[in-house]
Amino acid sequence: MDEAAIRRAIFADVSELLEIYNYYVVNTHVTFDLEARTLDQRLAWFAMFGSVGRYQCFVAVRGNRVIGWASSSPFKERAAYQTSVETSVYLAPDETGRGVGQRLYRRLFDAIEPTDVHRAYGGISLPNDASVRLHMRMGFAYIGTCREVGRKFDRYWDVATYERACPKP
Repeated sequence: MDEAAIRRAIFADVSELLEIYNYYVVNTHVTFDLEARTLDQRLAWFAMFGSVGRYQCFVAVRGNRVIGWASSSPFKERAAYQTSVETSVYLAPDETGRGVGQRLYRRLFDAIEPTDVHRAYGGISLPNDASVRLHMRMGFAYIGTCREVGRKFDRYWDVATYERACPKP
């Protein structure tokens, strides 16, 4: 199988990013959205990303198909948090376990390294062993778990928080 190409996300990718994300909304506990997102909602989300700066988005592409994405977004809205980002990685369900998530994260961290980002955070709804392994491989450290913080599929879920320092070159 061909290795996926990693590139910056573009406007034309948004519908495929939406399809991947909505799979996880509808079928899993890994995101706490309860209803599938609309294209307009995803377009608004996509508008935060730039080609430089703290908030960026990259996609993995195999052939003509977007198979995954990684992004950095605001950690919290208050101004003092601005040097911290929340990171996310989502892959098409048939593309997991092939190292694509790790490649996406590497590209994302390479891009935000020269910016004013001091810390990156990943929230992982448990259980999710694959995501925990990915974050540990990428230099994140476990810092704690919020117990039963989200309710989805008539069940409460824990969310573990992982943190990564973003050293400057």
